[in-house]
Amino acid sequence: MSGAGRALAHAFESGALASRRAFFLRAEALLLKDIDAEQSFRPDYLRLKQTKWSVVPRLDGGTHELGYELGLVLLTKHKEENFANIARGWALLAPGGRLVCAGANDDGAASLEKHVAKAFGLADKISKFHSRVFWFDKGDRAPPDYWRGLAKLQPVGAGPWLSQPGIFSWDHVDDGSALLAKHLPHDIAGTVADFGCGWGYLSRHLLDHCPGVSRLDMIDAEHRATEAARANVPDSRATAHWLDLIAEAAPTTYDAIVCNPPFHAGRAAEPALGQGFIAAASRALKPGGHFYMVANRGLPYEPLLKEHFASFETLADNNKFRVSRAIR
Repeated sequence: MSGAGRALAHAFESGALASRRAFFLRAEALLLKDIDAEQSFRPDYLRLKQTKWSVVPRLDGGTHELGYELGLVLLTKHKEENFANIARGWALLAPGGRLVCAGANDDGAASLEKHVAKAFGLADKISKFHSRVFWFDKGDRAPPDYWRGLAKLQPVGAGPWLSQPGIFSWDHVDDGSALLAKHLPHDIAGTVADFGCGWGYLSRHLLDHCPGVSRLDMIDAEHRATEAARANVPDSRATAHWLDLIAEAAPTTYDAIVCNPPFHAGRAAEPALGQGFIAAASRALKPGGHFYMVANRGLPYEPLLKEHFASFETLADNNKFRVSRAIR
């Protein structure tokens, strides 16, 4: 459990907060009853499925038609995602319901507390485990329009893209993806997958520039990413899949796989995740299939490519990212 989760549990154990029928956005397992949990990150969702809670990738008002008396929001390091989740949490509450937010100090919880106090006023707050817990009651003051807008798909920059906070590189085309797209050959064909598809930039590039692609599976562990990918890639050849490729099998085997997983930035910044994607790609490729990957050039993935593939080569290296092609 994170420090913020421990601080939230302490608030209930100490009596500062009373347990009532509640929802929990970005949920972690707590020793509380009567929780409708939302967790859109597949590995955490699968862990929560082992609890007695009801857990879904996205809650809506129809889950509890009269509104909840209590809402919990576990904050992340991404300010816009927090704004969106607080706005959504406010909408899920019944009038007079209480929304409780918990986040780590290192992730900017103090700054967010000030924003929430300005927008709604605070009922109370506590500090514990290098984290903050603060709460307010739903009255006449609504969330700012900007916060509510962040809770749904919206245009990205000046391009024809839709995205939302909580997705890797949600508001711009990632430099690594742009470099990989530039070096993908146009003769990629057959059954293809985009591992860690995000909001669908590479998938759209494949279908626009590789006419031989007959099927494209867009796979991501973040449910919001698969929602955006469906909106951005309205092609009958493309299907979005919400899967944890480290723990779950790919839908089929492939002639080619492209991959820019977010293991070089953000929540999952650990080489082990990149290692898992490389191993998953080797399992999912047909013999002779091609794997195209971009990664931070400082990460030690060449030995893994050598271990899992018959051969590999570097297609591009700009001193920040390296594009590799490996053959199964």
